[in-house]
Amino acid sequence: MSKKILVVDDEKKFVNVLRAYLEQAGFAVVTAYDGKSALAAFRREKPNLVLLDLNLPEMDGLDVARTIRKESNVPIIMLTARVEETDRLIGLELGADDYVLKPFSPREVVARVRAVLRRVEGETAPVEILRAGEIEMDLTKHVVTVQDESIDLTPTEFDLLVALMKNPGRAFTRMQLLDLVQGEAYAGYERTIDAHIKNLRQKIGDDPKQPRYLLTVFGIGYKFAEVA
Repeated sequence: MSKKILVVDDEKKFVNVLRAYLEQAGFAVVTAYDGKSALAAFRREKPNLVLLDLNLPEMDGLDVARTIRKESNVPIIMLTARVEETDRLIGLELGADDYVLKPFSPREVVARVRAVLRRVEGETAPVEILRAGEIEMDLTKHVVTVQDESIDLTPTEFDLLVALMKNPGRAFTRMQLLDLVQGEAYAGYERTIDAHIKNLRQKIGDDPKQPRYLLTVFGIGYKFAEVA
């Protein structure tokens, strides 16, 4: 069965172009042109991934993302012409998995969709359990527990935590982490890793002022602490 993609943008010509490229790539496509319709379509169609523009009528794209994330961990790729870094980081803090700035090639969007879905499906995930302190990750079941309590992570947050936990003590640059979790690093996007780290710290209960697990390596990036 084809994976279903929900494309949300108020520019109908743009939506039609994306629909054509996605359908040619073998995806089923559902469309919406405003925020309220997007939420209705999301709940009705239960897509495998959402391509979401930020500048929407009726309901802002950030509010749509916030609402979706309360109901589901479905992957979200944000599409926007906004250039302010704060907008990009807010979207990622809400749980978006990727972020593409307009203008861009439709082929690039299709490639991003495929990459995110591959991560979600865990095609390359080894059968193993990762443990560090009170954190346990079951890579086959895609389950994370902290102090035996299950926590919900987005696909990008999950992959980021796996990459760091597999290499305790190793310092990664932001670009290296971006490449590990997205399959391809894009210049100018490396600061989005900060938003994902912030989310992870909050979810695993890691005090950002005195983190136990996710450590900042000043001038470089981040590393996972060597915890027994």
